[in-house]
Amino acid sequence: MAFKLREGVFTAETDFGMTLLDEDHDQYWTLNPSAAAALRTLLEGGTEADAAHQLTQEYAVDLGTARRDVRDLVGGLRSAGLGGEDTRGPAASTAHGRWPHLRGRRAGRKGR
Repeated sequence: MAFKLREGVFTAETDFGMTLLDEDHDQYWTLNPSAAAALRTLLEGGTEADAAHQLTQEYAVDLGTARRDVRDLVGGLRSAGLGGEDTRGPAASTAHGRWPHLRGRRAGRKGR
């Protein structure tokens, strides 16, 4: 199944990967480039296997390690309450949030 971020969680591409903002809890997480690549694949409707394969194409990593890394990423995002399986199907899963304008809001604690 596809993965989706829950409402209130937004993404921003950075020079160092990706940042996730949990607007509801004033927290943000930074993802390194490989985690960002895996998450992009998942948010575009890919499976965990697709994300692992993408990592082996972009980085010098074997498939077993890539699978573990993607599984750990998804588990971490779920346990932080940032997202989960998207039961609406691949077409609906591509609309993940983009960083909103944060007029007057300050960033929260840095997590992952």
